[in-house]
Amino acid sequence: MTKPATRHLITSAIPYINGIKHLGNLVGSQLPADLYARYQRGRGNEVLFLCATDEHGTPAELAAAKAGKPVAEYCAEMYAVQADIAERFGLSFDHFGRSSSEQNKSLTQHFAGALADQGLIEEVEQSQIYSETDGRFLPDRYVEGTCPNCGFEDARGDQCDNCTKQLDPEDLINPRSTVSGATDLEMRATKHLMLRQSAMKDRLSDWISSKSDWPVLTTSIAKKWLHDGDGLQDRGITRDLSWGVPVKRGDADWPGMEGKVFYVWFDAPIEYIACGAEWVDAGKGTDWERWWRTDKGADDVRYTQFMGKDNVPFHTLSFPATIMGSAEPWKLVDYIKSFNYLNYDGGQFSTSRGRGVFMDQALEILPADYWRWWLLSHAPETSDAEFTWEAFQTDVNKDLADVLGNFVSRITKFCRSKFTEAVPTGGEYGEPEHALIADLTTRVARYAELMDAMEVRKSAAELRAIWAAGNEYLQAQAPWSTFKTDPDQAAAQTRLALNLIPLYATLAAPFIPDAAAKMLAGMKIEDAGWPDDVPAAVSQLPAGHVFEVPEVLFAKITDEQREEWAERFAGKRD
Repeated sequence: MTKPATRHLITSAIPYINGIKHLGNLVGSQLPADLYARYQRGRGNEVLFLCATDEHGTPAELAAAKAGKPVAEYCAEMYAVQADIAERFGLSFDHFGRSSSEQNKSLTQHFAGALADQGLIEEVEQSQIYSETDGRFLPDRYVEGTCPNCGFEDARGDQCDNCTKQLDPEDLINPRSTVSGATDLEMRATKHLMLRQSAMKDRLSDWISSKSDWPVLTTSIAKKWLHDGDGLQDRGITRDLSWGVPVKRGDADWPGMEGKVFYVWFDAPIEYIACGAEWVDAGKGTDWERWWRTDKGADDVRYTQFMGKDNVPFHTLSFPATIMGSAEPWKLVDYIKSFNYLNYDGGQFSTSRGRGVFMDQALEILPADYWRWWLLSHAPETSDAEFTWEAFQTDVNKDLADVLGNFVSRITKFCRSKFTEAVPTGGEYGEPEHALIADLTTRVARYAELMDAMEVRKSAAELRAIWAAGNEYLQAQAPWSTFKTDPDQAAAQTRLALNLIPLYATLAAPFIPDAAAKMLAGMKIEDAGWPDDVPAAVSQLPAGHVFEVPEVLFAKITDEQREEWAERFAGKRD
């Protein structure tokens, strides 16, 4: 049997810098990654959890131009905004970096040199769209037009958002510049570098086939890109832009590539590694290479990536091609947890139309734990999921207020009224108490198995069942009734129920960390430890242990609030 990993390297897909992300983005990568990181820390394992902003490429330039700011200034401002929102959502990154960092610049140029040394980079002359009005070559996202496949009129030069077909700018019908709107476009010759992914096809195919435990969503997308149509294609890794990592071969200039930068999808994944170096340089850790290089100790690291399905091709093919192709001992990913899309109330989230809830707006109306719980318990793992205000209200009120919050409030207030704010003395556990402990022992083991397997929705369902077991016990044993005839037995029932609170807090902490902290603080216990031994875990609060009745953990969402929010975030009407 393989020994479980005790060192976990965890990365979340890095978000584009151009604006605040919506709840679908959050649940598609960062939030489940945080869930897993918090769980592994709770088990006593060593964790390095990294994320960053993706700051290069045309989206950043276009967003900066729209904001009327220099791109570097815009990126710095938006980095601060995204970092703040991530912290307020409880995303426990060990470091939240930037792809525009000097560390990423150096490492990207290093990888380019290593790949060139292995014969995996080819210089090619291409025809590229040039705008006379703009006086520049236009990268793919600087060109929009009509999709030749489905007729969508706002298709981008790299992909149609309507039918998802991959495109080249010259494929578009009636192309126009997104910079100026100009249509005086022509094809001109320019030189670029190509990563010879086709030369890595067999090696990548064997590697992906060896990952028998990966989600079907991940492997199916990777294999489609490998084998459908003409198979894995060579990919351009440079662009005619001014904002990005300058093209160099290691420390040396690259003749003929002056004024060009590396394509964002080449340097962005490398930022995962560079983020480790940033973590060290920020004084937060030491020896990042023991996480990233197998010749420096990373052989015993389990590396897990979290991402939406649209990012899978780059993380299963292009980034591994970069790592493998360098012929250097870099750590490859062990497991890729990919997610489908979260849709919004019968449609899609839309920034331009103000449709759906974005991360900053979510925190304006409710604390993070409300969102964390609902999103994770409805994570789009096997298919697309949908957010509706009715489901959100119903589930939050039922799971968080009625089941967990009610349990904590009910037993602590009862104890205070009958026994004072201290765990009561007296009585012995009987058959109902031992049956509950046995049931919880089985359920906690199952919960850990599901969390280890990154089965997010099933983990949430098991956690909810664990909370419900406590409520069912209280309802059946009714210590408030027992107290009238047998105070000692009521004391024993109350003592067990109070001991469930630190157990629930520990198990719930990866999902709802703020509420879990309040539960532990109320019970005046700093760290309950992971409950590998449930009977011992539910005996941590001895008779006489003093506590305080916690404040209400979760207020119910009213019908008036639900209706107000549904209207506010409905977006512009057609």
